[in-house]
Amino acid sequence: MTVIKEITPLQLKQKMDSNVPFYLLDVRESNEIAICMLEGANHIPMNLIPLYLDKIPDEIDIVIYCHRGVRSRNVANYLLENGFDNNFLYNLTGGIDAWAQTIDTSMAKY
Repeated sequence: MTVIKEITPLQLKQKMDSNVPFYLLDVRESNEIAICMLEGANHIPMNLIPLYLDKIPDEIDIVIYCHRGVRSRNVANYLLENGFDNNFLYNLTGGIDAWAQTIDTSMAKY
């Protein structure tokens, strides 16, 4: 089985600051988005991913996140099973919760 690569909040911040293009995918529910969201993220709730596969680019890095990193890892595995290249898939370790604890401590937490 292929293991999905992890990206830490600090590595994601460095990626954001580098201006290298990538696709940031937030797979949380709308009520979670209302609390907090990473700037530039594309919101597709986990249960709608199958309907929007054609909207997700497959030639650049895709960083997927949720609240703590479990749903996003499942989505990354689903993308892998549906033809996406594992070299481009990253799961945000600890999700937006880890981001709020380490990068943006002013971000609302839940």
